[in-house]
Amino acid sequence: MSCQELIHVHHMSRYRENLRTVCVIYMCKLCPYMQLYLDRLKRIQTEFSADAFTLLGLNTANGNNDVSAESEFGAVSTFENMKAFAQQHELNFPYIWDSNQDVTCSFGAISTPTGDLIDNEGILGYKGQIDNHPRHPLIEGVDFLKNVSAALFQGQEIHPAQTEQIGTPLIWRK
Repeated sequence: MSCQELIHVHHMSRYRENLRTVCVIYMCKLCPYMQLYLDRLKRIQTEFSADAFTLLGLNTANGNNDVSAESEFGAVSTFENMKAFAQQHELNFPYIWDSNQDVTCSFGAISTPTGDLIDNEGILGYKGQIDNHPRHPLIEGVDFLKNVSAALFQGQEIHPAQTEQIGTPLIWRK
């Protein structure tokens, strides 16, 4: 397998040229909160993809194969493990690795999962929680990401524009 087959460079500008909205989801396969949200994220992707929308799962793992994370979660985050995770969970959106954490840091993410909703002009319309009921997907609650995405497509004001980032704190590169 050549390096060309293993490495794909993603540029936000390319997504913005072809889509109305991109939602970056900072995620890590080792995050227990992420496991709670996978099906909800796939449903959001399915619901809005016809409106020129995509989720981008951005793996925020520190790339150092941190031994404490390995012993705590029983696995190491590698590119190969990411591919297996995406296949196992049948992700319907790109799952890419921010191996040096530059993108994650520049957007100010502090935990997984956090969502950043960005329009095709590069304007951040929303940052925060996917919803306010992570442990109970079927209960009534506020579906922040779904609601702000719908508001954006309907030309309405996005409210709230930000919610508190909750979930698993990011492990930063040493």
